This record gives sequence, C-alpha cells and structure tokens, in this order.
Amino acid sequence: MEKVFTVKNPSGLHARPATMLVQKASSFPCEVTISKGDKHVNAKSIMGVMSLGIRQGEQLTVTTKGEQEEEALKAMGEIIETVFE
Repeated sequence: MEKVFTVKNPSGLHARPATMLVQKASSFPCEVTISKGDKHVNAKSIMGVMSLGIRQGEQLTVTTKGEQEEEALKAMGEIIETVFE
C-alpha cells in the first residue's frame, strides 16, 4: 500500500515527532518505507528518518508491505499530518 501525506507541523519532523513516527512504525510487523523525492528510508530507523530533513509542507510517500499494512499506513499518516507543539 502507498499514500502521500503532507507534513503539517511548523517545525517539520524534528526529533520528537520523528521518534514517535519510528516507534509507531516499529510496532507493526510489516515493512514501512518513507520516501521524500528520490530518497527512500526505513521508517523504523531514526537515523534514516532524520536524514530526510523533513520540513513543513513537504510531501512524503509512505509505503507499507506485509501484515497489518493498512493499519500501519493509517497510523503513519496520522503522525505525519499532526501538528505538535
């Protein structure tokens, strides 16, 4: 499964929301990949997610494959599109 989400948080996906994203991705047994432009990273890797330098307004493509892929895709989208303080 694959879906494009837009980052809503004014600070982008800095350390705290990136950590939440990785923790949520890690809670699912399926593969979860985040793509920004031509760069693709494992959503279960904090270093990978942080290396994308994700800013507000950028679009991310989340790809899930395997068991619970639909639930994982929905959960990733909720975190990406949430505004954190």
